Amino acid sequence: MKIKPKAKPSAQREVVAKEAELTLIKGRPRLNHLLRSRCRVFFVVFAVLAMAVVIRSGISASRGYALVATQNQAQQLELENERLRVEIAQLKSPQRIKQIAEDELGMIVPRKMYFSHDK
Repeated sequence: MKIKPKAKPSAQREVVAKEAELTLIKGRPRLNHLLRSRCRVFFVVFAVLAMAVVIRSGISASRGYALVATQNQAQQLELENERLRVEIAQLKSPQRIKQIAEDELGMIVPRKMYFSHDK
Protein backbone atom coordinates (compact mmCIF):
# COMPACT_ATOMS: atom_id res chain seq x y z
CA MET A 1 0.00 0.00 0.00
CA LYS A 2 1.42 3.26 -1.13
CA ILE A 3 0.80 6.49 0.64
CA LYS A 4 0.29 9.40 -1.65
CA PRO A 5 2.28 12.41 -0.78
CA LYS A 6 0.27 15.48 0.05
CA ALA A 7 -0.06 18.01 -2.69
CA LYS A 8 2.04 21.07 -2.29
CA PRO A 9 0.34 24.42 -1.87
CA SER A 10 1.59 25.47 -5.26
CA ALA A 11 0.02 22.36 -6.80
CA GLN A 12 -3.28 23.20 -5.15
CA ARG A 13 -3.11 26.67 -6.63
CA GLU A 14 -2.54 25.20 -10.06
CA VAL A 15 -5.60 22.95 -9.71
CA VAL A 16 -7.76 25.89 -8.65
CA ALA A 17 -6.43 27.95 -11.53
CA LYS A 18 -7.20 25.17 -14.03
CA GLU A 19 -10.75 24.85 -12.65
CA ALA A 20 -11.18 28.59 -13.00
CA GLU A 21 -9.99 28.39 -16.61
CA LEU A 22 -12.46 25.61 -17.33
CA THR A 23 -15.37 27.67 -16.04
CA LEU A 24 -14.49 30.52 -18.36
CA ILE A 25 -15.89 30.41 -21.84
CA LYS A 26 -14.86 33.27 -24.07
CA GLY A 27 -14.08 35.46 -21.08
CA ARG A 28 -17.42 34.86 -19.33
CA PRO A 29 -18.02 32.57 -16.39
CA ARG A 30 -20.03 29.44 -17.13
CA LEU A 31 -23.60 29.76 -15.84
CA ASN A 32 -25.30 27.21 -13.68
CA HIS A 33 -28.62 26.92 -15.53
CA LEU A 34 -30.22 24.56 -13.02
CA LEU A 35 -29.56 26.95 -10.15
CA ARG A 36 -30.80 29.86 -12.23
CA SER A 37 -34.08 28.07 -13.11
CA ARG A 38 -34.61 27.11 -9.47
CA CYS A 39 -34.11 30.73 -8.44
CA ARG A 40 -36.65 31.84 -11.04
CA VAL A 41 -39.20 29.33 -9.78
CA PHE A 42 -38.56 30.41 -6.19
CA PHE A 43 -38.96 34.07 -7.14
CA VAL A 44 -42.22 33.44 -9.02
CA VAL A 45 -43.67 31.40 -6.13
CA PHE A 46 -42.61 34.06 -3.63
CA ALA A 47 -44.12 36.84 -5.78
CA VAL A 48 -47.43 34.98 -6.13
CA LEU A 49 -47.64 34.36 -2.39
CA ALA A 50 -46.80 38.01 -1.63
CA MET A 51 -49.51 39.17 -4.03
CA ALA A 52 -52.01 36.81 -2.42
CA VAL A 53 -51.22 38.24 1.02
CA VAL A 54 -51.61 41.81 -0.23
CA ILE A 55 -54.90 41.06 -1.97
CA ARG A 56 -56.25 39.24 1.08
CA SER A 57 -55.37 42.11 3.40
CA GLY A 58 -56.99 44.56 0.97
CA ILE A 59 -60.19 42.54 0.96
CA SER A 60 -60.16 42.37 4.76
CA ALA A 61 -59.68 46.13 5.01
CA SER A 62 -62.54 46.87 2.61
CA ARG A 63 -64.83 44.51 4.52
CA GLY A 64 -63.86 46.26 7.75
CA TYR A 65 -64.77 49.64 6.27
CA ALA A 66 -68.09 48.25 5.06
CA LEU A 67 -68.80 46.85 8.54
CA VAL A 68 -68.07 50.19 10.20
CA ALA A 69 -70.31 52.00 7.69
CA THR A 70 -73.13 49.52 8.35
CA GLN A 71 -72.76 49.93 12.12
CA ASN A 72 -72.91 53.73 11.78
CA GLN A 73 -76.01 53.45 9.61
CA ALA A 74 -77.67 51.11 12.15
CA GLN A 75 -76.88 53.56 14.97
CA GLN A 76 -78.38 56.46 13.01
CA LEU A 77 -81.52 54.44 12.29
CA GLU A 78 -81.87 53.56 15.97
CA LEU A 79 -81.61 57.25 16.91
CA GLU A 80 -84.22 58.16 14.27
CA ASN A 81 -86.50 55.39 15.54
CA GLU A 82 -86.23 56.69 19.11
CA ARG A 83 -86.98 60.24 17.94
CA LEU A 84 -90.08 58.99 16.10
CA ARG A 85 -91.28 57.13 19.20
CA VAL A 86 -91.02 60.33 21.24
CA GLU A 87 -92.92 62.22 18.53
CA ILE A 88 -95.67 59.56 18.49
CA ALA A 89 -95.98 59.77 22.28
CA GLN A 90 -96.33 63.57 22.04
CA LEU A 91 -98.99 63.28 19.33
CA LYS A 92 -101.00 60.79 21.42
CA SER A 93 -100.86 62.84 24.61
CA PRO A 94 -104.24 63.73 26.20
CA GLN A 95 -103.27 67.41 26.50
CA ARG A 96 -102.73 67.67 22.73
CA ILE A 97 -106.02 65.91 21.97
CA LYS A 98 -107.86 68.26 24.36
CA GLN A 99 -106.19 71.29 22.75
CA ILE A 100 -107.24 70.19 19.25
CA ALA A 101 -110.80 69.44 20.41
CA GLU A 102 -111.18 72.87 22.01
CA ASP A 103 -109.41 74.99 19.40
CA GLU A 104 -110.26 73.35 16.10
CA LEU A 105 -113.52 71.50 16.80
CA GLY A 106 -115.07 73.97 19.28
CA MET A 107 -115.67 71.33 21.94
CA ILE A 108 -115.57 72.09 25.64
CA VAL A 109 -115.10 69.94 28.67
CA PRO A 110 -118.32 69.82 30.74
CA ARG A 111 -118.08 71.31 34.23
CA LYS A 112 -120.40 68.82 35.86
CA MET A 113 -120.88 65.22 34.98
CA TYR A 114 -124.02 63.29 35.58
CA PHE A 115 -124.18 59.55 35.56
CA SER A 116 -127.31 57.58 35.28
CA HIS A 117 -127.67 54.19 36.68
CA ASP A 118 -130.46 51.90 35.57
CA LYS A 119 -131.74 49.32 37.98
